[in-house]
Amino acid sequence: MIKKNSVVSLHYKMYDENNELIDETSHPIEYLHGGYDGIFPLVEEALHEKNVGDTVEVLLQPEDAFGEQDPQLVRIEDVKVFPVDVEVGMMFEADDPETGDVIVYRVTDVADGKAVVDGNHPLAGLPIRFTAKVDGVRDATEEEIAHGHVHGAHGHHH
Repeated sequence: MIKKNSVVSLHYKMYDENNELIDETSHPIEYLHGGYDGIFPLVEEALHEKNVGDTVEVLLQPEDAFGEQDPQLVRIEDVKVFPVDVEVGMMFEADDPETGDVIVYRVTDVADGKAVVDGNHPLAGLPIRFTAKVDGVRDATEEEIAHGHVHGAHGHHH
């Protein structure tokens, strides 16, 4: 049974508001259960005390999934600032001057020597239907609990 400090492996599918499949696992993912931010909190809540073979379905509003769209993360840049010819769909990393975090920007439009770049997650602002089937449950190791995440079959090196 899934409880705090369980390592949970699961298969999931995510659907948009039109019930279109937007993401799914080909191999099970693993996360450390119990508030370690390894999975959406509402999904973790739904999985609590479930067993291998159980399924959950959770409707996530944007604030519970990939966040709301932040208009400040959409910028227009001169194409000359990029080291390559810019095309829609390209991704670039930039440092956030306020937090020092790395933001991944996607190019969403290119016209008249300007590129529109968007640092929002591609699914920001969208409600998501998340379905999951529990594939496996085991107790986490002391090291995994101390580090706050799952380690692979061959250990983990920091």
